[in-house]
Amino acid sequence: MGLNVSRTVAPAALAGIGTDIARVDRIVAAYGRHGDRFARRILGEHEWPVFERRKSRDLQRGMRYLATRFAAKEAFSKAIGLGMHSPMSWRRMEVINAPGGKPQVWLNEPLASWYAARFGAAHVSVSDEKDMVTAFVVVETQSAPGQQESS
Repeated sequence: MGLNVSRTVAPAALAGIGTDIARVDRIVAAYGRHGDRFARRILGEHEWPVFERRKSRDLQRGMRYLATRFAAKEAFSKAIGLGMHSPMSWRRMEVINAPGGKPQVWLNEPLASWYAARFGAAHVSVSDEKDMVTAFVVVETQSAPGQQESS
């Protein structure tokens, strides 16, 4: 019996990887200097309400959420080979948790079209501890024309 752990198109090959590690205290310091303006610069429209909920319950939990999203966006930008250069920007890539909790990549335009023309599925993993967060992103190549998603 198998378990599909990601929606991928077969056969897939590795197109890029990216990783980032961030100190939570640096994110807290930036938030302390700039407040919600800093968070709104980093977070997309789907991430913002989650940040607000977490921050309202526990400020440190909110800061760790912000830090994981910061790290994931850095890791993604490395995996696609752009860094933080157009069409990549902070708010154009979001990390949305699936109902089971698995983080998934969500892209907004114009990054979404640019990405779809070049790559296949993207996978993201984030982890946080009290003082550090890390993110790892794997980007797949596109499948051959006519191939179906595996399930």
